[in-house]
Order: sequence, then C-alpha cells, then structure tokens
Amino acid sequence: MVKLENREALRELRDSLQAKFQKSKKKLISLCAGSGCGAYGTAKVYKTLMAELAEQDLQDEVEVKLSGCHGFCEKGPIMVIHPEGIFYPQIKEEHIPDIVEQTIKNGELVKSLIFKDPATKKKFTHEKDVPFYKLQERIIFGNNGIIDPTSIEDYLSVGGHAALEKALFDMAPEEIIDEVKKSGLRGRGGGGFPTGVKWATCRKQKGERYAICNADEGDPGAYMDRSLLEGNPHSVLEGMIIGAFAIGSNEGYVYVRHEYPLAVKNFSKALESARELGLLGKNILGTGFDFDIFISRGGGAFVCGESTALMASLEGNPGRPRAKYIHSVEKGFRQNPSMLNNVETWANIPMIINNGADWYSSIGTERSKGTKIFSLVGKVMNTGLVEVPMGTSLRTIIYDIGGGILKKKKFKAVQTGGPSGGCIPEQFLDLGIDFDELTKVGSMMGSGGMIVMDQDTCMVDISRYFVEFLKDESCGQCNPCREGIKRMLEILTDICEGHGKGGDIELLEELGDMIQKFSLCGLGTTAPNPVLSTILYFRDEYEAHIKDKKCPAGVCKPLFYYEIDEEACNGCTLCAKRCPEEAITGEKKEPHQLDQEKCNKCSICYDACKFNAVVIK
Repeated sequence: MVKLENREALRELRDSLQAKFQKSKKKLISLCAGSGCGAYGTAKVYKTLMAELAEQDLQDEVEVKLSGCHGFCEKGPIMVIHPEGIFYPQIKEEHIPDIVEQTIKNGELVKSLIFKDPATKKKFTHEKDVPFYKLQERIIFGNNGIIDPTSIEDYLSVGGHAALEKALFDMAPEEIIDEVKKSGLRGRGGGGFPTGVKWATCRKQKGERYAICNADEGDPGAYMDRSLLEGNPHSVLEGMIIGAFAIGSNEGYVYVRHEYPLAVKNFSKALESARELGLLGKNILGTGFDFDIFISRGGGAFVCGESTALMASLEGNPGRPRAKYIHSVEKGFRQNPSMLNNVETWANIPMIINNGADWYSSIGTERSKGTKIFSLVGKVMNTGLVEVPMGTSLRTIIYDIGGGILKKKKFKAVQTGGPSGGCIPEQFLDLGIDFDELTKVGSMMGSGGMIVMDQDTCMVDISRYFVEFLKDESCGQCNPCREGIKRMLEILTDICEGHGKGGDIELLEELGDMIQKFSLCGLGTTAPNPVLSTILYFRDEYEAHIKDKKCPAGVCKPLFYYEIDEEACNGCTLCAKRCPEEAITGEKKEPHQLDQEKCNKCSICYDACKFNAVVIK
C-alpha cells in the first residue's frame, strides 16, 4: 500500500475501491469467521469451499470473504450469498458441493439448507427476511457481515474513513465535540454518561491527553465488544482517531481482555494497515496531526472494566479503583487527562460525523439516542447479538426477535446489565429499554448483556450465583464491598441450603443499601442489584425458601424432590430409560414410580417427560 499524503489521495483510493465493489459482477460468499462460528467449524467449511470452487474452476467468478460475526450466533457457521442475500445457517463441510453446484452455478436454492424459524416453523430464503434480523436496525453492526475485517480496502469500499476525512479537513475540534454533544450519544460501557460532555471536559484540561478504548468486556454472557473488534475493527479505530483529534491527543490505548485473541489479532492488523496508509502515526494525511494507538492486554479482572482500575492496570499497577472525586478526564492515565470510551461508543462516532447529529438523535428516545447492541442469551429460542433503537421493548427483543422462550415454557425474568444488573419480571415486558427506564425498575443498561430466564429458574439461586461472581471479582479495597458482598453471599447460600431464617430478607435489604451507598467504585455500588431486584419482584420465592423450606422452581436440591403423577403418566418409559440412577421403574403403558432413595435430583426425568407427569414437590 502507498502512504496517503493528503485528502485527495484518500478520496481517490476510496472512490476507486467503492466503484470496484459496486461494479463487481462476482458472486460474493460471506462466511462468518467470528469466534462463535469459528467454534462451530468455519475453518473446515472454508477449506472445503475453496477446494470445491477450484475444482469447479469458479475462482474468477466467486469471491469468498471470511467476515466477522453476523449476530445469529447459535446458527453458525453462517453463510450469506450476495447479491441475492441467500441465507444458509449451520453450514457443514458436506453441504458445500450442493451449494456450489445448485446455488453458485445454477442459481437454485438448496432447499434442505433454507432457514426454518424455530418459533413459527416458516422458511426464509433471504437474510433480511429472517425474523431475527428483520426487526433490527444494524447501523453499527451491519458491515460485520459484508467486509473482511483484516482488509482496510474492504472498509474503504463501504465508505470507511469518510468521517475521518470530514473531521480532519472540514471541522474544527470544537465543532466535532459539539456535534457529538448534539447527537445525544451516551457511553455504551454501562455508565451512560454523555459522550460529548466528557470530550469537552477532557479537551479543556492541561497536560498530555490520552484517548483510551475500554475493551475489557467482563459481563458473563456479553460479547458485543469482542464481535465489533473482531468483525469491524476499522470502525472503532476511525472513531478513536476522530476523538483524539477532537481533544488534542497524540497517543491512544486499547485495553482488551486477554481472552479475546481474535479481536487482538484483527485490531492489530487494522492498526498496521492504517499506519501503512498514513491514517495513523505522524502527520496524518498531511494535516500535521500525530496520533498512534497501542494495545494493552488485561488479565481478565472484572473490576478492570471500571475506569480508574483500568488505567491503573494500563500503567502496570494492580487494577484497583480509586475515589471518583478526581475524574479521569482531569487526572487519569499517568495522572494526565484521559478520555475513556468503550468499543461500541467509539464505533458510533463515524456514523455521527458522516450523517450528522440530527440524524443520529432522531433514533431512540428523548434521553437515550441511537441504537444499542444487546447480547441476547439464556432460555430464549434465538440467541445472539441484537442491535435495536433505544426504546425498543423487552417483548420485541425477547419474543419477536428472540422467538420466545425455549420449549414454550413461561417467561419469568430477564436480567440486564451484567452480573450487577437487576432481574426484570414479566410485568415490565413492554418496557422500552433505555438508560433511564431500566434504572427506574431496579436494573441498568450496563454494557448490554441480556439473560432470559424461564419458569425453571430459581430467583434466589440466580442472585446467589451473581453475588458469588461479584465477591470473587471484588478488588477487596473497601470494607463495604469486600465484607458486605461476602456476608450477602453467606445469607443467600444459607437460604438456598434450607438454613434461612426470619429476618434474612430484611438483613439482605439493609446490607444492599449500605453497600450501594458506601462502596468505593461501581462494582460495589451496583453489586446488590440482583438481590434487591429479586426481593422486590420475587419476595414470595425467598419466603418459600425460608418459611416453607421449599424451592418452587426445583433448583435448590435440599428444598425439593421429584414425584411422578400417576394420573398424568402414560407409561411411555422415556424417564426410566434416561434416569442415570435407575431410580424409576414401571411397566410400559402403566404409571411409573420414582424411588426417592436413589434419586439424585438431576432433573433429567423432569426435562424428558412430555406429559408433565414428573412434578416438583
């Protein structure tokens, strides 16, 4: 690649790549190579596909791109054939000959591979029509399925770095900050602080300023930032360069989890390519602006997602938070003004600069603008990454996009905001999700994790699980967090084991209030949320555990047992065949019996029974 010395050279290169992309008559096969699809075997599928195309002498007629995550992670490996947008999920090596012969050569569908929606049983040929995608608005995540994340040419061909060009040559730094302010963009890392205000404050400070990207995504079940860094690292990079120019920074860092090797690999390649083109480093595009970015890999400490702990770790010190009366934008990394935004926040910046603040602020709600990417996981039919406008209801995400609850079971709750988030019950399914509305019901946006729970989830046990996680991840620096969370876990464990006693619920509420008020950092101040929200909405479950010594959901083993309802049992023998302890006996077509002495409460019989004959007592 030739280094670009000015605006005209960048524009000429981008225009030529866009024209080439638009005029290409080749079929394009986009094969998801994100971490999720990779685990399902993308590498083997790709190798087989390339061999088959070579054997059929189709290399000059077909282009194959290993793209980033397409979002519908449970259906991987995903293949989309353009320009038609034909959607083939769960591709295996043995499917390749039929795809090449029928779809690539003859333009026909491989009917056995067409996507069948598990909720409606309808079949869909095109990606855009699949219910999981149809109701999304993928302004940030959309290019993941089109470009090769290791190719800066691909990014330029879809309009990449047009925002950077505009920012460097047509806007003053103050104008960029004003545009971000007007857009209403709020930080996507969890705090929801107005991004433009943070930028403006940082620019006013004296000292060497730093632009930092928080890619230390630690919430269980959340992988939005990883997928953006893997699938479109250039959008994050472009946002960081624009932000650095706006605040007057010459040095930036990306703090990324050690467990994200593919994200590190692809972002490192993006940095290398940008340096070669002159979009990063000294005298960017001949403007006199110097800026470079370096990658730092974290050790997986959850608390290092907190801004001051992250910066301490970035400096090579233990990742411990500090009191917030000194803000990072004033004294952060190396005691200098530091502007920290997360991956998704940075990826929004090029969209705002390209399309304008008015366009961006027209999406979302009054106080929460734009779209948000959620990680939809748990007891839901369609799991994956979902990008929707702020204000979209939980019902739309869980039922219309997610396809509803697995096995047609009853929805119980959804936890938003990671392990420190709250559990939201059925009565709020029509709640429009944004920063403020989630806070009102005892939860929070967080980075965008969304865990769906069904009727078989014990809300006491789920609180115990998250509190145990947070206890282990606490830095231990302040008493309220270190001792308070530990004591909450002890009480919850006692309740789940049948040792709960009167006053435990009130003590949990008192502890939660104390931890929220007096903890040093965000981990402690939000840690009681799972407990307090479940007490608020599912107090009857706590009382059943304590007073009746019963677990209504059949999760806490000391507090329940299984029994076979002889009137409902038709003797299908399925439960007996699957029982690992041989605790179930009975003749075929006759009611069965369960030996309580042998039963280990593994729930296999409960899950296997199609007639609801195995019941929880």
